[in-house]
This record gives sequence, C-alpha cells and structure tokens, in this order.
Amino acid sequence: MNNSQTRRDWIRNAVVLTAASGLARSGHASDSKVVWDESIEKGLQWLSRTQSSRGKWNTDAYPTALASLAATALIASGSTTTQGPYAKQIARATDYLISKSRDNGLIGDPLTDSRYTYGHGFAMLAMSQVLGEEGLIDRREELVDVLTRAVEFSGNAQTPDGGWGYVSAAKGNNFDEGSTTITQVQGLRGCRNAGIPVSGKVIDDAKEYIYSCKNKDGGISYSSKQRGTSRPAITAAALAALYNAGDYDSDHVPEMLNYAKKSLHDLGGRSFGHWHYTYLYYSQVVYRQGDEMWKPFRDRLYDKIVDQQRPDGFWEGQVHPVYATACNLIMLQLDKGYLPIYQR
Repeated sequence: MNNSQTRRDWIRNAVVLTAASGLARSGHASDSKVVWDESIEKGLQWLSRTQSSRGKWNTDAYPTALASLAATALIASGSTTTQGPYAKQIARATDYLISKSRDNGLIGDPLTDSRYTYGHGFAMLAMSQVLGEEGLIDRREELVDVLTRAVEFSGNAQTPDGGWGYVSAAKGNNFDEGSTTITQVQGLRGCRNAGIPVSGKVIDDAKEYIYSCKNKDGGISYSSKQRGTSRPAITAAALAALYNAGDYDSDHVPEMLNYAKKSLHDLGGRSFGHWHYTYLYYSQVVYRQGDEMWKPFRDRLYDKIVDQQRPDGFWEGQVHPVYATACNLIMLQLDKGYLPIYQR
C-alpha cells in the first residue's frame, strides 16, 4: 500500500486507535503499541495547543528550526495540509515557513538567528514532505518556488571542503561542522525526492566531507578543520544522512555503524549531550537495518521515551520542550512510514 492510500485510511485507523486507547485506559489492554500510540496522541495534541495563530511556536531561540521540526512531527502522524486531524496546524506551519523565505533563498532570519543553517535545513525537510501531498495549487506553487531557491542557497552556502557551518560559507569564513552539514544533506535529499532539482555535485561533495571527518575508530569528529575525538551524535547523524544520499555500501559505512552501535545501542553508554538530537538520527539508522535489529531497539527506546513524557503531553530536554517533543514524536512515529525521507 502506498503513502497516499495509507493516508486515505486515516479515519479508519483513528477509530481503531481510539478504541484501543480506551481499552488501555480502562486497564483491559497492556500492549506496548497501545501505550505508545496514546503517548503520541498526547504529544501531538500538546504541539497543536501550543502553536500560535501565525503558525510558529513561541520559542525565543531557533524559531524556524523548531517550527520545522514540530511540523515534521505533525506530518509524521499522517495528516497533510488539507486532510487529517492536524491539517490546520500543518498548513499554518507551512505558511509560516514560506513567510520566512528570503530573496536569496534562505529560509530564516540571519539578523536574529546566529545559526540559521539549522532552520534552513529543517525547513527544507519539512516543506519537501508537505509538497508531495499538497492539494492547494497556490500553496504548491509557492512551495516549489521557495524550495527551488532554498536548494540554490544551500549550494551557494557550502564550503569548499563540502560541508556547512552555522551560517553560509561566505559569512562564516568557510567554517563547517558535522551537525549543520547533516541538516543540509537531509533537507536537500527531501527536496530532490519531491522533484526539486538538486546538484549531484553538492551531495557528492557533502559525502566526501563526512568521510574526511572519520577517525580510525569509525566515528565522526566535529569538523574537518577541528579534528578530535569521535562524537556519537554526529556519527549517527552522518550515517542517517549518508543513507538519505543513497550511500549504503561504501567502505566507510560499516565502520561508522559499528562505532555508533557500540556507543549508542544500549541507550546508555558514556555521557554526551543532546540526547534527543542523537537518537533522532540513530533511530533512523537502526530502522533502516530491518526489523531484526529495529524492533528490540525500538521497544526499549519507545518505552524510555514514554516514561519521560510529562502529564500535559510534552517532553523536557535541551534547547526547548518543543524541540524535545518534536524529536520524540518523530522517533515514535517512524514505524508509521508516512514520511518518504524516513522510509526504508
């Protein structure tokens, strides 16, 4: 069954979910999936309630990035801009992101956001997932225009080494680092999947950049210019980006996967920051390995996430509750398979 057919079954699935949730609340069902689905619904409702009428979430830091991630979490539920329980919220978020597009293609505000490439990459990803299901001709035309210029901006913002920094190469003296590079690669791949032309050279150069940051242990360091110890979070993100770029079989990928598994698979390991960022990407990596590896990991990951949810439906963590909630909801909904960028 394809994505469109699956989405047309939304109402039927929602009825089943509602019935299952009722059983769980009354104590007659203990199946983990029911608990996970209840958690997802609570989180989606919290995002829905906290969205402003302008389509953004009232966060002081990274408004474009967080609106994009929250929109992606809502889209992952199966709703589109015109269909489903969260259609209004997705449409508002999409219109907000369109309004952030500048003449040079940047989606964001360089005057108020010192790390605007995060928002730009996440916005490309979110809007590219909207485009394939957009039913309104005017908004579809706007999305094509915004994303075409956004892709061009990303290409121009890439450093000579093939990576991206917190700002464009010209503004950042060609500084680049792993985490922002990954957001660009995933955003560009989402655009390409949606039919927006993307230069193959830009993607190939980004892949070579990632390879250049690999250490002997298989992990990825912070930057090609500031090589150091391997970082589990960036390694997981780099793997997810390489898979999006179609690289499954290079000599680098198995070494990176082995490093990531040793560092992250037990959900514990040595201390590191940005848990939600790390597992947002590592969950994608494990999901692509197939059910034998995915399902046991998924069960532990999902149970951990659900246990940490606040009664109102949100999660706390670094950056902002909107960020932690969006990341967790994206992870919890990987199995649904609604978003092309995360599909196997």
